[in-house]
Amino acid sequence: MPKANVKTAAGPAKDIQIVIAGAGGFIGGSLAAYFKAQGFTRIRAVDKKPLSDWYQRVPGVECLCLDLSQEANCKRAVEGAIEVYQLAADMGGMGFIERFRIECLRSVLINTHMIESAYKAGCRRYFYSSSACVYNTDLQKDPKVRALKESDAYPAMSERGYGWEKLISEMFCQEYWAERGMKTFIARFHNVYGPWGTWTGGREKAPAAICRKVIEAIDTGSGRIEIWGDGTRTRSFMYIDDCVKGIDRITHTDALIATPINLGTSELVSINELVTIVEGIAGVKLRRSYDLDAPKGVGGRNSDNTFIRKVLGWEPDTPLRTGLKKTHAWIKSQYELKKAGKKTVD
Repeated sequence: MPKANVKTAAGPAKDIQIVIAGAGGFIGGSLAAYFKAQGFTRIRAVDKKPLSDWYQRVPGVECLCLDLSQEANCKRAVEGAIEVYQLAADMGGMGFIERFRIECLRSVLINTHMIESAYKAGCRRYFYSSSACVYNTDLQKDPKVRALKESDAYPAMSERGYGWEKLISEMFCQEYWAERGMKTFIARFHNVYGPWGTWTGGREKAPAAICRKVIEAIDTGSGRIEIWGDGTRTRSFMYIDDCVKGIDRITHTDALIATPINLGTSELVSINELVTIVEGIAGVKLRRSYDLDAPKGVGGRNSDNTFIRKVLGWEPDTPLRTGLKKTHAWIKSQYELKKAGKKTVD
């Protein structure tokens, strides 16, 4: 695909202070590893979890354990920051965000304190990780959903709890640019998956949960898998490498200042199809049962990538089967470690 004719900011110096909030989690940890591999020398990773519970700890990266729902901790986290990447949130897969809406809503404390602290610290670029959960749920009832474009967030009817918190936090980013001149960037993530992600315990998303269930079925010899819902609901899923690359490109493209943009693939699949792909990777065919009372989310959701292709001349493009093969292999290794009583990433 040819490059779009869009002005991109000059690459930042490798010695600027980068701060990644939520770096003890899946995407934040992967972003810290990404920037370290790019040669950045001053990366500060922040998360409220004890260091022993971080998904990744990147050598040479400063690590701070701070609860960012408290303003004083946000001020400490962003000291000297030139770029801030705000990924900290209390969230998980559909099983978590449908059951714990208050916890999800309380993440607004993190976002309000972080953006104000970053502004006062002189931050030049502030990235906010939003979600496709901001989109109007009335547009997502049919599994054959049309792809959602950025303007479909309004009129607002976001998913209760998590989606509304994300939408109001987007508005904070837009107003800090409009009123105070701080460059903010907003990406709406569509179902990120991959190695080093949550795969058990209730916060995992569909790709990881299905990989684990297939592995368990083979290990126990049960020959069956339970699927949440009726299997017809549809989603698009973005591989983690595409996600961190997209975050970098979006944050350094001035045409996207204070402008929400989809960050996801447009490869729409049903949950039944997702199971079939993982079965193929594992070399097994399982009997399926369906839990119709389990959390299942909207009927369908897909990313319209017209805007990101226009602005960046790029879009997330890792085929689902390719990403799932790597994810399945990693989860299998974690499963075997856990079975042996050894420490794993949960």
